[in-house]
Amino acid sequence: MSEEVGLDEFQDASEDEQGRKWREVRLEDVSRKRSENVDPQEVDLDRHVGLEHIDPNTPYPEWEPVDGLSSTKRRFEARDILFAKLRPNLEKSAQPDFEGVASTDIFPIVAEEGVNSKYLLYRLSSKPAYDYARRTSAGTRMPRTSWNLFSNYEFGLPPLEEQRRIATVLHDVDQAIRKTEEIIEQETRVRDGLMQDLFRYGLDENGELRGSAEGSESYRKTKYGEIPESWDIVPLNQLVPEDAPIVYGILKPGDHQPDGVPVVKVKDIHDGEIKQGDILHTSQEIHEDFKRAELREGDLLFTIRGTVGRMAFVPERLDGGNITQDTARIRVTEANPRFIRYFFETETPNNYFERNTIGQAVQGINLEDLREVPVHLPSEDEQARIVEIIDQHSEALRNERDYLQHLQRFKRGLMQDLLSGTVRTTDTNIEVPEEIAQHG
Repeated sequence: MSEEVGLDEFQDASEDEQGRKWREVRLEDVSRKRSENVDPQEVDLDRHVGLEHIDPNTPYPEWEPVDGLSSTKRRFEARDILFAKLRPNLEKSAQPDFEGVASTDIFPIVAEEGVNSKYLLYRLSSKPAYDYARRTSAGTRMPRTSWNLFSNYEFGLPPLEEQRRIATVLHDVDQAIRKTEEIIEQETRVRDGLMQDLFRYGLDENGELRGSAEGSESYRKTKYGEIPESWDIVPLNQLVPEDAPIVYGILKPGDHQPDGVPVVKVKDIHDGEIKQGDILHTSQEIHEDFKRAELREGDLLFTIRGTVGRMAFVPERLDGGNITQDTARIRVTEANPRFIRYFFETETPNNYFERNTIGQAVQGINLEDLREVPVHLPSEDEQARIVEIIDQHSEALRNERDYLQHLQRFKRGLMQDLLSGTVRTTDTNIEVPEEIAQHG
């Protein structure tokens, strides 16, 4: 797990001690916009950065080859700050360590002498900067700011050495975030590969993966893929009780209420969990009209509209709640519910969902098709062994995701404190590395 950066290196400083050393500046006073428009086919540059290559609140941009690009682009150099002027509410800014061309919806911003460009990146990635960009944007559907307006953004600029120390602290946190993201990607690949093997080959009595299916009489080919000979194929509908069929929920939940019966919607389901944020509530009367979809702790929820296939188990706090029409409730009683939940992440059901997904603007799967999903089902003991192995990997992945969220919250708090001067990096033990000092 990545190392965490602590706050013990920082100390508060009063206005009398050091606050007077900061000076109020405008963005145009300390930077300039690089305005060299080029044809990507006529310059000796091979990397293009578009809006899609910058993730929100992530300082490291991706890129694509310039092959095939014909429209005018804007040249940038390594260490320029790429700030998305289009839809600034998406909060996209980054600093490449390479040169290339960017979309004309991106400002390449160059820090002037006496300004550390890494510090300026964090300053322009802060909430006040994004808020200012939003306020100076024009347009309803595709709002964008302009350099003439955005360059008037005012902020407090500390002395160069303090800029470097602030940039060092935030860069350290970004490195921890990046390392944790890499761990999550690696854990996810390992888990996904293991799941494909577990649901294709199964486990023997010793808890070991069976051998390759190729040429083995222990396996059989079906229209849904190869599975162990001892496994059954049953429609999902046979694994739920007759008095609790697979159903969707409330058509019109009514007005958003501060309390009442909780209603889970598609947006509430993330990373296999139901987030506690903006849960909808409805009246008892509406809930009674859709009593068929009442939730019980342990029910499996499966999104059937919009984003098909998000899943989560109902926690105790939502027992007695309900769901919207975009989500199905699956109350598995004739198999291990966690086995079914993991099975739904594998190739066979995903191919089935793709074949049976309908619609263009809003895609979805019919309830009848969901009920007929072919489930590959081993014995109860083998189900339990498979679940135990995947649970271990899932728990490790969940811990890393929780840690990533912790780091992201930590960074937001640090940015607010450091960039406002509330917390000062006055401890001389903070060593500025060359990778920060080279930015000015």
